[in-house]
Amino acid sequence: MSDLTTPTGRERELRAAPRDDGTAPRALVLGATGYIGGRLTPRLLNAGYRVRVLARDAARARSFAWGDDVEIVEGEAQNADAVARAMHDVDVVYYLVHSMGGGKDFDARDAEAAHAVADAAAASGVRRIVYLGGLHPDGAELSPHLRSRVQVGEILLASGVPTLVLQAGVVIGSGSASFEMIRHLTEVLPYMPAPKWVRNRIQPIAIRDVLHYLLGAARVDATVNAAVDIGGPDVLRYGQMMNGYALEAGLPQRAIAALPVLTPRLASLWVNLVTPVPRAIARPLVESLQNECVMKNRAIDDLIPGPEGGLMPYRRAVSLALGRVDADGVETSWQDAEVSGAPSDPLPSDPDWAGRTVFTDERTVHTSAPVAEVWRVIVGIGGQNGWYSSRFLWALRGIMDRVIGGVGLRRGRRSRTRVRPGDAVDFWRVEAVREPTADAEAGGLLRLRAEMRVPGAAWLELRAVPDATGTRYEQRAVFFPRGLTGRLYWLAVLPFHGFIFAGMAARITAAAESGAAGSGG
Repeated sequence: MSDLTTPTGRERELRAAPRDDGTAPRALVLGATGYIGGRLTPRLLNAGYRVRVLARDAARARSFAWGDDVEIVEGEAQNADAVARAMHDVDVVYYLVHSMGGGKDFDARDAEAAHAVADAAAASGVRRIVYLGGLHPDGAELSPHLRSRVQVGEILLASGVPTLVLQAGVVIGSGSASFEMIRHLTEVLPYMPAPKWVRNRIQPIAIRDVLHYLLGAARVDATVNAAVDIGGPDVLRYGQMMNGYALEAGLPQRAIAALPVLTPRLASLWVNLVTPVPRAIARPLVESLQNECVMKNRAIDDLIPGPEGGLMPYRRAVSLALGRVDADGVETSWQDAEVSGAPSDPLPSDPDWAGRTVFTDERTVHTSAPVAEVWRVIVGIGGQNGWYSSRFLWALRGIMDRVIGGVGLRRGRRSRTRVRPGDAVDFWRVEAVREPTADAEAGGLLRLRAEMRVPGAAWLELRAVPDATGTRYEQRAVFFPRGLTGRLYWLAVLPFHGFIFAGMAARITAAAESGAAGSGG
């Protein structure tokens, strides 16, 4: 089981303390459908809390894996009536909302929401408020968004309810906006003309460690009403963070030139131009980097015991965010991306621009041939049977692969009719096989991982799925590009996909129909 659902080690010490009447305490999460809240909510449930969430869209909250396990109150944090309803019989409130997208008067909206929550918490007898704010230096001129986050923390601290403000800097995990900016800038740009803030020092923190501190904050002594800094073990310059990402992603280190002429506005426009991060998100991120974000002290250590094994180093956190390994050290593949195993894994609710860049080519063909016949053709692909499309293009790709030191098409395959995980099929490796059965709606699956030399990672997935009129043949090619070279490679081969992949789908189903006719099926 993943560490998102199973408490381990020191997290058992942070489990919910029963109320005086023996019942489980109730936690209210504001911002449960956001990046942090979507990952904290299942941990609270697993720690023994009864969880209620306040969500602008109840249907969206129910779409999460934990949606049926929580109580949902529909409404906005600025709505005092909705907040009051949600606050009834609550022990701890997690305040994880912030107007990151900006807009006019965002700071006034943030303050309004903070006052509504502070007043309702005090009136309802809440025992603890936990707020995730932004790491910042004292006495410095802050960006509008960072200044607003500080103001929200001050409003909550003045509520009369014991409040713990956890101030974090760059959070490292797939889906985190600040991490995604690092990811996309590093992936796309081999050379980066950058603002002078790339030389500023930053103390990033892994999403796993953020969740640990949030979970532990509910157990802090009731006398504590304070703002404390949290951060990982590494203090790095922003440029070093980009090159640390490059090393973990298998990319050459990036040449970074700091230019004094790039204002935050120009820099955010430039980030929006070269990455998919929206400008409304990029600008507050860029502005917050104008100041160094380093912990002022380690007061947090006296309040919450650190994670078992210590805080996660930056590059380890990047490795997890890239999906190299999950929390148990198990390698993850692209097909696991929709399943949230470790806290650093993506969630379906993360924005479209978050996560690894992935290119796909998908084809679906309906055929009257039975599933067994389509499956017979699928598992016989490659080797002497070929790839059911342009022989010339496949042969040319094999020659090109041999020229650059790859395996080419010379390996063939062990059997013409059977495949097993681990088998070589020309320049592919069988990663997964699922035989079709009479009662299996998912049908048969063959997944191949590319072993030809490509600037990235590639898979080819073939399915035979039963439907009302015969079989639905599904074919999907998936490519994770590595850096700018990988993106250019995909664009270069894109014109040939119409011949290769469309031809494969058409000829595989035609071969299945021919086989069915020949056997009298």
